[in-house]
Amino acid sequence: MLAFDMRDPNSRSVRGAVSSLLFRSGCAVALVVLLSSCSADLPVQREAQPAEEGVGTVAYSIVCIIHGDGDYLYHDTSGNEYRADEEALARAKRVALQNPHAEVLIFHQKPKKSILFLFPVRDGEFYYYRNGRLLAHESYWRDHEQAHFIPEVGLYRRFHSENHRELARLFLYCGQEIPEFGGAGYDASYPDRPFTVHDLADGLKGFIGDSARFDLLVLSSCFGGTPYTISALGPFARYIIASPDNLHLSYFDIHSLDRLDLSLGEGEVPAFAKRFAQQSFDRLTRTVQTAVSVAVYDVDRVQGYLDSVKTVYSQMLTIVKGEPRASPIAFEHCDCAEVRAYVLPAMSDGVDVFYRSARFGRSKGKQNHSGWECWRERASQSAGTRTSQPVSQ
Repeated sequence: MLAFDMRDPNSRSVRGAVSSLLFRSGCAVALVVLLSSCSADLPVQREAQPAEEGVGTVAYSIVCIIHGDGDYLYHDTSGNEYRADEEALARAKRVALQNPHAEVLIFHQKPKKSILFLFPVRDGEFYYYRNGRLLAHESYWRDHEQAHFIPEVGLYRRFHSENHRELARLFLYCGQEIPEFGGAGYDASYPDRPFTVHDLADGLKGFIGDSARFDLLVLSSCFGGTPYTISALGPFARYIIASPDNLHLSYFDIHSLDRLDLSLGEGEVPAFAKRFAQQSFDRLTRTVQTAVSVAVYDVDRVQGYLDSVKTVYSQMLTIVKGEPRASPIAFEHCDCAEVRAYVLPAMSDGVDVFYRSARFGRSKGKQNHSGWECWRERASQSAGTRTSQPVSQ
């Protein structure tokens, strides 16, 4: 041990040399970490992939994107602190481990962080499971430019098992409400970088291509059941599960995805989607007092209704877009059945809805939901909801 006398100038010199050495050592360590994190090919963790002959058949493919770059912190009734995205990640890993005949690709989009407030570290984390085993785990740089999902699509193409005998391909997006327009601030770390429904559609196209569709798309976010959203995502999925209203913590229960080999056979996607929605609905109604809505959309069957309301919905969306940001919010979400222009004979075709009203508030007595969510003028509530009309241009 070295003892320093503050009154001795020589001691002060020795102490200064030691401090300088420690500082330089710390900088060297930080530089090594920086260089490691900036390397394009060096993952934080990577498990060797076994030889192809040692891997079993893949009958199911699941892609799961978990958005965690936002306000996902919450507390339970006991005051315990949780992050909703971390909880979703844990559930997705459980699904991956429980499926002996599936591949599961999990992408966790995390907040931006830096070492010593100077050196950025990778803000994406990727997991690849196959046959119930973790084969690869690595971090990656999220794409901070205008194009979205380029890194995720690249990893998908590297690891995805090409199998023409797949029984089902599933895509899950877990995150906060995806805006239909604007989208600035969606990523808390990059507030100037917008993200909208259109960007998610472009990402789906990157994963699935032009000529194929996912068998089931689970949109685990608030207000996902709008005509615009289902229309934009429909070309890339045969069935879509979404919540037309608020969704508690923005996440569905995904335990239905455990052991797909026992619950999802060939040609059984429609029935499976309804079971998934029912289980998510049941779990939510047991745990929350707010309104609960889960809908299953048969994309081909709802297309007629979407075509019929496209013009009027686009007109309303244009007006909502033009609302000055500084002015009070003049528009709000509502059940499309509460706006006369959307109430058409084909409204319920291809939509299975699970709904329970809130236990409190103005919508406490609402008995059902159409499964479609629209916009209306906030002031129109006082005039009676059933006779409300969208604003005309």
